This record gives sequence, structure tokens and C-alpha cells, in this order.
Amino acid sequence: MIKQSPFMDSIRRKMRLQGYALKTEKSYLHWIRYYIRFHNRQHPRDLGADEVRAFLDHLANDRVVSQATQRIALNAIMYLYNKFLEQPIANLHFQKAKRPRRLPTVLTPMEVTTIINELDGIHKLIVQVMYGSGLRVSEALGLRVQDINFESNSVVIRNGKGGKDRVTLLSDKLKPMLANQIEQALSVQQKDNQNGIGPSLPAALDRKYPSAFRSTGWMFLFPSKTICRHPISNKLCRHHLHHTVIRKALKKVTNALRFQKRVTCHTFRHSFATHLLQSGTDIRTVQELLGHSDIKTTQIYTHVIGQHYAGTLSPMDRIMEAPANYSVASVA
Repeated sequence: MIKQSPFMDSIRRKMRLQGYALKTEKSYLHWIRYYIRFHNRQHPRDLGADEVRAFLDHLANDRVVSQATQRIALNAIMYLYNKFLEQPIANLHFQKAKRPRRLPTVLTPMEVTTIINELDGIHKLIVQVMYGSGLRVSEALGLRVQDINFESNSVVIRNGKGGKDRVTLLSDKLKPMLANQIEQALSVQQKDNQNGIGPSLPAALDRKYPSAFRSTGWMFLFPSKTICRHPISNKLCRHHLHHTVIRKALKKVTNALRFQKRVTCHTFRHSFATHLLQSGTDIRTVQELLGHSDIKTTQIYTHVIGQHYAGTLSPMDRIMEAPANYSVASVA
């Protein structure tokens, strides 16, 4: 493990006391470290709005990052000053990144089927769950046994992006495979329990309920093949599969199929949303299933399928369908 400076360690400790997600912690520490190095390792306490603005402008102009990346960096720096150093920064007028937002890559149902048929084992099931429920890869891998409800055909996503919980669809066709996967996962848990080990748990839960690791509900649906140390409690535990496992398997398959489209794990979430809209599902329903706070985020999929032009006919269609005596004078 890389040794951190006392200053960065103190930020980490405060973030953990405040209950920030480990992923957020890692992201914020990365950008704070980058900010300090950008200013030749000067202490942030000695810097201010001008230096923050220079850093954000650097990201937009020199690094040409996306608006989302620049916003994450801004959130990290604002946490540093507003909540950690308690030196609020106001009137921060900086150049926003202008890298255009691209339409997401979407697969056709046939393309989804082709890729899934080329996968096997656990890799196949994970992709099926991502597409069938519209999950991010981190959400699919983080599923626990208690999150699968066979009776209501639903999947509960806990502590998703933005720390939000939501409920989404469970494919009826995946029930037999998921039931079998749960049996295998619980078998792994039983063997681990014999050695006093269990699935990794939120630190607060682990302290309050020391025996929670024996509960079947907390077992990961897709457990890792190896034991590790919990990043907070330092206890031996079994985490879920790492995201690189499925990404490598997916890349191998798409390369073998010579796909012209760039396919990532997130492509199946995009395809889930687009195919629902194409089948007539209300956009508000899709918004809830995806967990979007703003419907504008969901509306990007209407652009993919051209739904925002619904009912609009090309003028070329009009003149080609018009009678022979149709003329400009007739509509003047």
C-alpha cells in the first residue's frame, strides 16, 4: 500500500467519519493530490480562489477533460476548502470544459444477443443482469443475496451513484440462473464462515453486528475468488469480483467478433434504456429504473432513437408523396 502524507491521511479519516463512500473518497483524494502537485506542492491553506480557478482552467484547456470530470474535480476541491480546511471559497468564476457530450453507444437486440451468446459462466450472467436490469457494472457486482426479490421480479440497488437506493426490474428469464448463482455464493460463504471469514461489510454495520458476516442476506451474488483485507476495518473478508474481470472478458469477446462499435459494460445500460423507450415504456419510468435525478439525463436516449422528433416528417417525404401538380405556388 502506498504511504500517504499526514495531510492526506487526515482528509481520509475525516471523510470516513462523515460516511463518504470509498469510491468517493478515492476520487476526491486523487483530485486533491493532483491540485497540490499542480501548484508545486504548496499547502492548500496558502492558496485560494485564483489558484483553484487556474487548476480548473488547466483541466478544461490543457487536459481537455469532459464537463463531468471537471465537475468531480471541483467537488473534491470544494470539499477540501469548505469542509476540511473550513476556508470557504466564493465567487469562483472559471472556464467550464466545453468538450461536447456524445450520444451513447447503443447495441441492437441482435447485437446484445450475439455478445451474450459468446460469453459463458459468470461473465455471461453478469452481462445479462446489467442488460436485463439496466445496471452499472459496479451495481451489478455489488449485488447481495438480499437484493434479489424473485417474488416481485425486482432488484434493489443500495447506495448507488449519489448514495441513492432504487428498485429496478428483474428479468423473469434469469431467475433459474440467479437461483443457481445464489446457491454457489452461499456455499462459498459457508466455507468462509468456518474460518471466521465472511463477505466485506460496511464498517459501521460490522461494528454494530459482529456476526452479520454469517447472514446469508449479506453475501455477495458474485463473490471474488480470493480473500482480502477490508480497507477500513483491516479484517480478512471476501469482496465481490473486481470490475476488470468482466471488462476483460467483454473486450475479448467483442474483439473476437470484430465489432465496429465500441462496447463497454455501460453500453448494456444504455441499450436497456433505449430498448425500453423503443418498446413504448414511459420516459418517467425509465428515469426511475435508471436512478436519474434529472429527466434531462434520461432524455439523451430519446435522441438516440430520434424520439424527440416524433411526428415530424421530412420535407423530402412530403414532396415525394404529393400529387404531380403539387407546386410551390399551391402552398404560397
